[in-house]
Amino acid sequence: MKRSTFFRFASPSIIIMTLLMVIPLGMAIYLGLHYMTYANVTSPQFVGLRNYVNVLSDPRFWQSFRFTALFIVVVVPARMLIGFVIALLLDQVSSLLRGIYLSIFLLPFIVVPVVGAIMFKQLFEASGLVAWMYRELLNQRFLYTETSVKALILIHGVWQVAPYPLVTYFAGLQTLSQDLLEAASIDGASRWQKIRHIIIPHVSTLTISLLLFSLMDAYRIFDNVFVLSGLNPVYKADTIMTYTYQQAMKVQRLGKANAMAVLTVVGILVILIPSLVQSYREQIEER
Repeated sequence: MKRSTFFRFASPSIIIMTLLMVIPLGMAIYLGLHYMTYANVTSPQFVGLRNYVNVLSDPRFWQSFRFTALFIVVVVPARMLIGFVIALLLDQVSSLLRGIYLSIFLLPFIVVPVVGAIMFKQLFEASGLVAWMYRELLNQRFLYTETSVKALILIHGVWQVAPYPLVTYFAGLQTLSQDLLEAASIDGASRWQKIRHIIIPHVSTLTISLLLFSLMDAYRIFDNVFVLSGLNPVYKADTIMTYTYQQAMKVQRLGKANAMAVLTVVGILVILIPSLVQSYREQIEER
């Protein structure tokens, strides 16, 4: 297909998506330069970069940033590794069992995030199954502390979205030529050698795509933090998204909240650009 033909077909979508991205971002930048609350929402006061200075000098912002970074570092690799391992195991079972197992593994992903977080939290309540097992095994109650709440958020973050890389990797394994695996078996390759030298390179493009989507998803985590921590400052479990929400809805610092939103976009770009560059290089090498 010629480039001009491609742009004629794609231009409507490109224009709409650009407007949907540029207009909200432009408004956020504009509002981030003003002092605005619900009282003066129709006549905000221009304050320049003061909101950005307030954000960058706010200890709670950096606290939320550190927990967001921890969430990304722990949850994203865990999701992808668990999804990849389970996909390998599913590829070895019969079609009937495979369908049953897939249905079970996909349950966390198809449940509404807030509902899933509530159900997960109930397991650790006084009458919950996990809390009961905790009492029976350790002879003490399960308590909500800073460490336990953060651990629950990380565990739920892995449990909820791990089915996505699972399905993606499983689909990628179905496109792998069985002749390569059979040839490797004839040459005496072990299971680990086949995974390392055949399967992992085969799904490398999928891995980069999953990494991009997982990073964006983890950076904007909100639902499970909102439910599991109740936004209680005692737990120090705020993420950038939940702290932005609190600044906008509870403190009514709309200008500061928009400044935080702009910095969030910048942070996402900083995270994604290296992965996008690597993906582009791999696409060029394959041509």
